[in-house]
Amino acid sequence: MRYAVLVTGPAGAGKSTFTAAFLTHLRTSRRTAHLVNLDPAADAASFEYEPAIDIKDLVSLDDVMTELAYGPNGGLVYCFEYLLQNMDWLEEELGGFEDDYLIFDCPGQIELYTHHPFLPTLVQNLSRLGIRTCAAYLIESQFMEDRYKFFSGVLSAMSAMVNLEIPWINIMSKMDLVTSNADEPAGGARNGIRGRKNIARYLDPDPLLLASVRGQEANPGNPRFHSLNQAIVQLIEDHPLVSFLPLNLSDPDSLETVVSHIDYTMQYGEDEEPKEPHDLDEGDFKDME
Repeated sequence: MRYAVLVTGPAGAGKSTFTAAFLTHLRTSRRTAHLVNLDPAADAASFEYEPAIDIKDLVSLDDVMTELAYGPNGGLVYCFEYLLQNMDWLEEELGGFEDDYLIFDCPGQIELYTHHPFLPTLVQNLSRLGIRTCAAYLIESQFMEDRYKFFSGVLSAMSAMVNLEIPWINIMSKMDLVTSNADEPAGGARNGIRGRKNIARYLDPDPLLLASVRGQEANPGNPRFHSLNQAIVQLIEDHPLVSFLPLNLSDPDSLETVVSHIDYTMQYGEDEEPKEPHDLDEGDFKDME
């Protein structure tokens, strides 16, 4: 059985850094793992590990922009359309891997995950090839600095989950930044999280964080702003699909927890007993109370 993890999320979320740490962890655990680069704009020098499969061997964004005079977004769309038209290339590239763990490092344009058909079609092809697939969607912890930005991330994660329709893990990356900010006095904290005590409300999103308090709306003179927030609150309450695992790459236990959840999501090792994810210890949040 082959396994594939699509590492997705907006630009700057730490996808490539997580992918490298993920690969290191798997190889340290004596698993056979390989990097698949799906970003036609990626710079080879940015990879800690050389990709076993690289979309740039088929098509690159630089070539498309130069030869067809496309902009970055249009060029990226063209690259993925070209990939889907040449899935035999990817199938041939994947043919040499058996009983392997493939980590797909994806681009940072979130529209690819939220409404375009490219990745769902790719997932269907991977399933046809007998590759068990899941996705990890990353947003960075700095989204918690602004509750409106945070909930835009929640909604984009929800949209991507619905669009791809595969087993799914949401990850709040760069949690070491929250830890350092949390050491500041409550009144001086940049992110408005008030130290650690409210972090759990973001990891398991509490819609009431978005519910406007009278006099605190971003635009108090426009009641439609308040009504929109209430509609989003209701949507999240009615469809509580999104929760986040905290990821602090400076803490090996944090990465182990995320990997164990991904393993459990795909039931890695079908001939073994079902795996249970390593739950977060209560002590992980003792300082957040």
